Amino acid sequence: MSIPPPGPQGPYSQGPYPPGQQPPQGPYPPQGPYPGVWGQPYGVYPQQAPLNGLAIAAFVLGVLCFVPAVGLVLGLIALARIRRRGERGKGFAVAGCVLSSVGLALWVVSLSTGAVAGFWDGFRDAARGEGTAYSLEKGQCFTTPGGSLQGVTYDVDQVPCEEEHDGEVFASFELPGGSYPGDAELTRAADDRCYALQDAYAMDRWALPADVDVYYLTPTSGSWRTGDREITCLFGNTDERSTLTGSLRNDVARLDPDQHTYLLAEGHLNRAMDEVPEAETVEDDFAGYRVWAGQVSEALRGEVTMLERHSWPAGAERPVAALVEDLRTAQKEWGLAAKATGPDAFYEHYGKGYDLVVADTTVTARKALGLATTPPDHEGGGDGGGDDPGLEV
Repeated sequence: MSIPPPGPQGPYSQGPYPPGQQPPQGPYPPQGPYPGVWGQPYGVYPQQAPLNGLAIAAFVLGVLCFVPAVGLVLGLIALARIRRRGERGKGFAVAGCVLSSVGLALWVVSLSTGAVAGFWDGFRDAARGEGTAYSLEKGQCFTTPGGSLQGVTYDVDQVPCEEEHDGEVFASFELPGGSYPGDAELTRAADDRCYALQDAYAMDRWALPADVDVYYLTPTSGSWRTGDREITCLFGNTDERSTLTGSLRNDVARLDPDQHTYLLAEGHLNRAMDEVPEAETVEDDFAGYRVWAGQVSEALRGEVTMLERHSWPAGAERPVAALVEDLRTAQKEWGLAAKATGPDAFYEHYGKGYDLVVADTTVTARKALGLATTPPDHEGGGDGGGDDPGLEV
């Protein structure tokens, strides 16, 4: 009996091969050093047809209905290329064509009814900030939905200043970029700048009603992320249940040259008086009060110089001259208060100097110039209309 040679048998047996002769190669590459699962070698997978980019674009535009005509055209071009090149994406192209056709039909209906015009008007207004707190400009008056100038507001309604309103804008300024500074820092910046800017718009503090104070609109952390950096300064009523009527604007455009000169001179004193120390008594901050008295003395020197250099009309010449004499004496008393060696001496000179700056000669000079004659009964540079005088937008 013959013994069969060793090796695999059967119809798939490759059989022995003479030395140096290689077996015939099959349709698959030989097994490499990294076998796949179950001992099978890695084969070469057939390549998939590319996906047509225009088909995807047509589908996206069809879903968005943003420019339906473009989506329809891209879908038709994609179908033609898919047939010609054998690419994938026919479903996307067909869906894009259908959706774009529906969107195009809706646009035609909207155009015929004017809905698109209304949409774009609203979009344009929103981009400009119209109808929102962002759109307020100097000299404009407005109402708020709840009538309050505290808390958070998202929109305002501009109204003529002759009508009842909640606020009147007198200035605005931009903050530097960077990360959101926080509510406290925004409030501090608004408080400092808005009180400093009010005199440029309402130069005559005597003409401001006693129930009017400074408020402001500041960005929120959310609006800051969209690029909002503006703080809007405004006048409002300290009583939330009350409104304002008529503009408080009182600047160079609405004053005659004599009135304007007088208020510019008086502004020296106003700004110095605003710097009064926060301590309630002289004893609590004697050094600070001495510095302040020196500032008031220098401000009075500047006011007297401006008043003396101006040529006043006949009816105001003598009243202004009498005022100058009182202010010159007051300047000396404030200077002595700045040099006082103790609180008692400070109080003595401070009292004399203060009485002279609020003497009747001020009222007489103002009356001769046609300015307000009722002294303000509220201090400038305070805390606004309460603990939270600002709106966030």
